[in-house]
Amino acid sequence: MINNQYDSYTVEEPAKLLDWLLAHLRQSRTKIKATLQGHGIKVNGKTVTQFDYPLEPGMKIRVSLTKRNDMFHSRYLKIVYEDAYLVVIEKNVGILSMAAGHSTLNVKAVLDDYFRKSGQRKTAHVVHRLDRDTSGLMIYAKDKQTALALEADWHHTVFDRRYVAVLSGEMEDDEGTIANWLMDNKAYFTFSSPVDNGGKYAVTHFRTLRRTADHSLVEFKLETGRKNQIRVHSADMGHPVCGDVKYGNGDDPLGRLCLHAYVLCFYHPVTHKPLRFSTPIPGNFLSLF
Repeated sequence: MINNQYDSYTVEEPAKLLDWLLAHLRQSRTKIKATLQGHGIKVNGKTVTQFDYPLEPGMKIRVSLTKRNDMFHSRYLKIVYEDAYLVVIEKNVGILSMAAGHSTLNVKAVLDDYFRKSGQRKTAHVVHRLDRDTSGLMIYAKDKQTALALEADWHHTVFDRRYVAVLSGEMEDDEGTIANWLMDNKAYFTFSSPVDNGGKYAVTHFRTLRRTADHSLVEFKLETGRKNQIRVHSADMGHPVCGDVKYGNGDDPLGRLCLHAYVLCFYHPVTHKPLRFSTPIPGNFLSLF
């Protein structure tokens, strides 16, 4: 979906490129230099990396919002989008969204370290979560105000959120919807009920993409975002997510929880522009089909 988005500007007075960018972008000097060096700036349609490139009134400048950030390297996540207010990352399996207890490995800590090293006076704010063993796309706000704006109207801000999973067994239905109430017991095990049990109402739409006699590749679209919703609803259908040690049946063909958040579309909380992100379906998921 989104591969290269640009913000566009028109030059109004003569200036050198770096000076102009520093004056007009809400970004650190380090970040702007990295964007320049990473071929993320275009002047009148031509990519420019020269800091002192002379600008004249009327010139059109385009600043990439999605260029890979060469300053950021982590085996646990990659940045797919960044601006002054938020960052969208693709999380690997095995890392928490935020700190829990004594565990130090979490996305928030990795991002805070990156912000510090890149000279950004920002802090990563968690606005939604993925389980440690779920991979895929997530949004982190860079300040409290943006986080509150995202959280306040999350259901309307996020207009498309889809996951893909490998389920155990051959799915009977091509598509459908599961709706019931989810509640945690004292052991933090989420269970479902077809009638209101005092829990939270949960709605999941599913579409079978591929199937064999042993496994099914299924896309899930969430209408609600409850804890463990897809994992519980998959188990309810008799086809739990492969590799799920909590709700599964022991079927673990890939040695991981086979759940990946692969589409995330939302309205920017500040600019209100629609942003659309997607990742490929993990190759090891596809290898089973």
